[in-house]
Amino acid sequence: MIKINKGKRFQQAVDAVEEFLKKGKGKDQASHNSTEEKNRRNSSEERGKQSVGEEKHKANLSEGKPKKRVSSVSSERGSKSPLKRTYEQSPRKRGRPPKDEKDLTIPESSTVKRMMTGTMAGFKWPPSVSEPAVCYQAITKKLKVCEEETGSTSIQAADSTAINGSITPTDKKIGFLGLGLMGSGIVSNLLKMGHTVTVWNRTAEKCDLFIQEGARLGRTPAEVVSTCDITFACVSDPKAAKDLVLGPSGVLQGIRPGKCYVDMSTVDADTVTELAQVIVSRGGRFLEAPVSGNQQLSNDGMLVILAAGDRGLYEDCSSCFQAMGKTSFFLGEVGNAAKMMLIVNMVQGSFMATIAEGLTLAQVTGQSQQTLLDILNQGQLASIFLDQKCQNILQGNFKPDFYLKYIQKDLRLAIALGDSVNHPTPMAAAANEVYKRAKALDQSDNDMSAVYRAYIH
Repeated sequence: MIKINKGKRFQQAVDAVEEFLKKGKGKDQASHNSTEEKNRRNSSEERGKQSVGEEKHKANLSEGKPKKRVSSVSSERGSKSPLKRTYEQSPRKRGRPPKDEKDLTIPESSTVKRMMTGTMAGFKWPPSVSEPAVCYQAITKKLKVCEEETGSTSIQAADSTAINGSITPTDKKIGFLGLGLMGSGIVSNLLKMGHTVTVWNRTAEKCDLFIQEGARLGRTPAEVVSTCDITFACVSDPKAAKDLVLGPSGVLQGIRPGKCYVDMSTVDADTVTELAQVIVSRGGRFLEAPVSGNQQLSNDGMLVILAAGDRGLYEDCSSCFQAMGKTSFFLGEVGNAAKMMLIVNMVQGSFMATIAEGLTLAQVTGQSQQTLLDILNQGQLASIFLDQKCQNILQGNFKPDFYLKYIQKDLRLAIALGDSVNHPTPMAAAANEVYKRAKALDQSDNDMSAVYRAYIH
């Protein structure tokens, strides 16, 4: 099972299993040797007793005492050693540890097989063996499959095994367009997991690092699409997504029957539907797959992928999605993923604005912002997102992990989505105004947590 493309943590897990079995086998062998030595001593004592009995019998005969008839059955029983009687009476097989060593039970082969395929969560390490926390806890990602029927939309979640490196990369040639905060981490993980990747970016210098890691360079989007089987794209907004496909030397010029295009940008449903139509009109296959997460999650291969469109293409992208994310959802027809992604980011953006509002209100009323964070971290709102964004604000560190200008764009698009179905979005609308204020204060290229500065000016 150990191949070149297996990850370090997977190797550590295998080593831990083998070490555990080796220790168990050694202790079992020592116990078995001890048992055999004891049995040999018992057999010697038994033979000694038998010889003494025979000597007494001869003495009795010489003294004229009457002979005692010994049945053949009794004689046969008496000649058997305690070792044989023990193995006849007990169903336990030779080589298994005695009952007093239950603390070191070697797992059945099926258990080992499950561990080797990544589902280690169901296996409990015995107290006598130290837990290899790094590899054991890190590979407890389980296959999550859930289905929810809403009209014609079927939702399924697919597992990612990127964290333990047990991905078998597709033999298809992969293209990737756009090496921003999210795209860079995605491409890096595709390469780490053994995929063949050709990259293109509007600023060509960003490709250099990935060329060093083994990627190939594409001169234009059209060239990447024409030379690859599946091409992914991740750009900033609807305009950039359209220009990439419809512009000079764009994706559409490289599309031929059978070529596949996967747009991972967060855009509105109308934009992605238009792109799908022009790709399919040229005989191509289309999938939208926007991602939920930030730069750190992208680097860690822990994104959440929302996909919709060509179901067969979604399945063809399986190893790629496993490399870049922890979970992927298939949401049905084109447009559904765009809508869901905007709703997710609307909730996240509104929550961030509320966090900033609470911290500034604490400050102006003489309360400790750090104490507020400590209280929130002990309550039901506790989350990695809450803690990281509050720490950004308290430290004045707004290095972008998710650009403020992009979360404002997503709020704007979510509000428009609400308008299209006559659904009120007052919370998102209020948050959007705060982000617009922050943009006016030159916070666009800072992290979304810089919305805090809109409250203090």
